Amino acid sequence: MAPVNITREKRAALAICAILCAESPKKKRRRRIWTKTWLSKRGYSGLSVLQKELEVDDMEGFRELLRMSFEDFSYLLERVTPHIIKKDTHLRKAISPRDRLSVTLRFLATGETFKSLGFQYRIGSTTLSQIVMETCTALTAVLRDVYLKTPSTDCEWTAIARDFENKWQFPHCLGAIDGRHVFIQPPGNSGSESRFSIILMAVVDANYKFVYASTETQGRVSYAGVFAQSDLRDAMDTGTLNFPPDDSLPGADDVIPYMFIGDDTCPLRPDLMKPYPSRNLNNNQRIFNYRLSRARRVVENAFGILVNRFRVFRTTICLHPDKVVTIVFTCLCLHNFLRQQRSEAYVPPGYVDSEDANNQLIEGAWRKEGALQSISAGHARNPSMEAKRQREVLCQYFVSPAGSVSWQENMV
Repeated sequence: MAPVNITREKRAALAICAILCAESPKKKRRRRIWTKTWLSKRGYSGLSVLQKELEVDDMEGFRELLRMSFEDFSYLLERVTPHIIKKDTHLRKAISPRDRLSVTLRFLATGETFKSLGFQYRIGSTTLSQIVMETCTALTAVLRDVYLKTPSTDCEWTAIARDFENKWQFPHCLGAIDGRHVFIQPPGNSGSESRFSIILMAVVDANYKFVYASTETQGRVSYAGVFAQSDLRDAMDTGTLNFPPDDSLPGADDVIPYMFIGDDTCPLRPDLMKPYPSRNLNNNQRIFNYRLSRARRVVENAFGILVNRFRVFRTTICLHPDKVVTIVFTCLCLHNFLRQQRSEAYVPPGYVDSEDANNQLIEGAWRKEGALQSISAGHARNPSMEAKRQREVLCQYFVSPAGSVSWQENMV
């Protein structure tokens, strides 16, 4: 290739350009700020620091802060840490699993906004929202199979029925069923709906623990409609729940199936008992209704405990419905865990319904604090003759020497 001829003038111009470039000062790169100053002081003040002080000086205060004892918190932290721990980078230190769990439990306990909690914990609101959802997912993953497992064997169901018979004098009962609204921010495609909700349908055992829960149906649906669309009904219809075989009532010859119990909004089935309609009841029917409603109070109390200890349920949750479902199941898992621990930090004395020496109801403290909204009654299909017959068998049993209780006549 022939050499390129550069004129004297061009060489001079290039030389001058090189000198000017060498003498011009280099522009300084603008330093990128990764965090605000007040966020960098997380380790020196804020609720995370207060929590450490409470662990040493005020265990009662710690229990009020997170709705659980320090021992229960430590157990959860040990279980969940492998799922939520993050690595430090050369730019900033990762938020610890302890702080991640703490802020999540505080969110569930109070229902405060992410921005409000962000100021209290010195964590950016966007980061905090991610932390809460990641930690809720992790808590559900490590707790659900142990603490929110639906019974699947004859022995597991029989143990629940035995508790109902011993504590509430209602035989063959496998759980009390009910549904509640959980109000959420309307999704973008929900039209003109002024208030939107998902429905939590659940079965509760004799000890206020949830043994089944579903949040699959949204909004304006009756209880009968929720039950009709639930996987619980499908499992009951197909027998996949493995209920114990039909058996005789204690001290009697009548053989009936095992069952759930519900209020007058649910359908009447052989495996799901409900009260007699309230009009023109005879004395035996009033006693049956009393005995059923007395046993069914466990589900009212379970929901009452849940909504008043996890006050996120007392707000309109401004998150996508899928995230709300995650939050719901996290709270159910924590509820059952704390019930199994018999935590007084979670359920203080006098918090649930009780009875005096004459078996008169003493309302629990939760009833003064409010509850989730019940689901309206729907139009259930006409019950089968078998379901009606079974309810009549139970009605007669409750007024027989084998099945009556000494105080029931005074309650109707």
